[in-house]
Amino acid sequence: MRLLLMSLAAMLILNVCMAQSTHLPQTRTTYRNPVIAGDFADPSIIRVGNTYYAAGTSSEWGPAYPIYTSKDLVNWAYVGPVFETIPAWTMGSFWAPELFYRNDTFYVYYTARRKSDKRSYIGVASTRDLRKGFTDHGLLLEWTTEAIDAFVIDDSGKLYLTWKAYGLDKGKAIEILGAELSDDGLKVTGKAFTLIKAEPANWESGGAEGQAIFKRGRYYYMTYSGNACCGPRCNYQVGLARAETLQGPWEKYVGNPVLVSDETWKCPGHGTVVTTPDNRYVYLHHAYHGTDFTFTGRQGVLSELIWNDTTQWPAFRYGKTTPAQAESPLGASQKKEPDLTVDFSKTIPEIPWVWDVSLPKPAFAVQNGQLQLVNSTAEPAGSFLGLVVKDSTYTFSSSVNPQTDVLQSICLYGDASNALGFGVKRGLIELWQVKEGVRSVLKTQSIPETTNPITMRLHSRSGQFYSFDWSATDKKPQPFNDTPLDGSFLPRWDRAPRVGISVSGDQKNPSLIRSIQIAYD
Repeated sequence: MRLLLMSLAAMLILNVCMAQSTHLPQTRTTYRNPVIAGDFADPSIIRVGNTYYAAGTSSEWGPAYPIYTSKDLVNWAYVGPVFETIPAWTMGSFWAPELFYRNDTFYVYYTARRKSDKRSYIGVASTRDLRKGFTDHGLLLEWTTEAIDAFVIDDSGKLYLTWKAYGLDKGKAIEILGAELSDDGLKVTGKAFTLIKAEPANWESGGAEGQAIFKRGRYYYMTYSGNACCGPRCNYQVGLARAETLQGPWEKYVGNPVLVSDETWKCPGHGTVVTTPDNRYVYLHHAYHGTDFTFTGRQGVLSELIWNDTTQWPAFRYGKTTPAQAESPLGASQKKEPDLTVDFSKTIPEIPWVWDVSLPKPAFAVQNGQLQLVNSTAEPAGSFLGLVVKDSTYTFSSSVNPQTDVLQSICLYGDASNALGFGVKRGLIELWQVKEGVRSVLKTQSIPETTNPITMRLHSRSGQFYSFDWSATDKKPQPFNDTPLDGSFLPRWDRAPRVGISVSGDQKNPSLIRSIQIAYD
């Protein structure tokens, strides 16, 4: 009897292990979210061979739509933008780029605001080499007052575009629509049909958007997002639907929403599902970090899907919230992203600069061992050149040679009307802010008139509170503000502020910036 019980116990353990092995990788190596740190909303991901590519929203920042690449899903490297120069028909709101690969060609189906009427519609661009940027083919789809969040799927050799419609049409329910594309993917040729409609009476009260479609077995599956995506009052969530044909009828999962907020990752949503070579399903999406929140923005996070072979519905492996830590899908160890230190008198790494796309692109160059940025705007914050903030607690510093007529500042920049800066002229240091378009000087201090380098530092704590100090060459840093400044006015509705340098004043003389550094605690 004892032998029989032991045998039954061994069989039970074996069965449990076999059941778990269908979902667990052979490795116990883990990663931590985010996998793409910093403001990287609405990520789209594709796999080409053993290489993954992801693109994300840039909103009102240029260059438009950053692209990253990875071999293992947890370590990502910046490739460059989709557009270094924005398409002629656009003016901003560079949202939700969807990557697609076919016939050795990369496509991106993107949302942008049209210059002529300020309405958001869908464009398309293509390239054979992601590192050389994309050739724009212009406007692909306009639909009533807004068409956004494109997603393209190859259905048995035919291409279909899907999109969110009626988001700005009063009295009309939001729908996810679809239509056939031409074989080259550059024109809409088919009649529009409905995939799903938002149901305001339930969790989709804020609509339905950010759809991604993939096929497994006899079903097409859709991940989609609902409610408010952005800002401190967001309540974004993810749902599932499926259908046996792309045209439907589509059945929504009765357990929706399937991905919701917790204290670690808030407002998850708008992503794309990709399969690994060993047929695992992972969802790259965005979410706000519980501490960093809007000060760092919607970051790129990874959640794995597993399958219930009885119901034929997927579920998120770690439950209904974004995992803080999870097993690495391909067994790779996650490397810490290095701090950025640049001495402009030495070999300069590729710097992923960003700028306000509503203003002229900043004119800058590295000459004589200095970054020379020229003010080209009458805006109160001046011309700004920035970096994406990867974590909310950090120190940013810059060493500059003071000038008489140019204020050179380290700067936190929300937009042209909301910024916070700490700048130096010859004989003067100034702490300033621009709030709702009004510039004010918070504090000034006289310093010895010198052209020798002055180093300025900004210390960020949780992204919201900022303190500043400065030092002359080989001198001890001197604190500037007695109490940290509250920068809660800096984040914009759909994006986080950037940190960098700004130049204001004389529009002829350039800045003389010797170095920059950003170090995360």
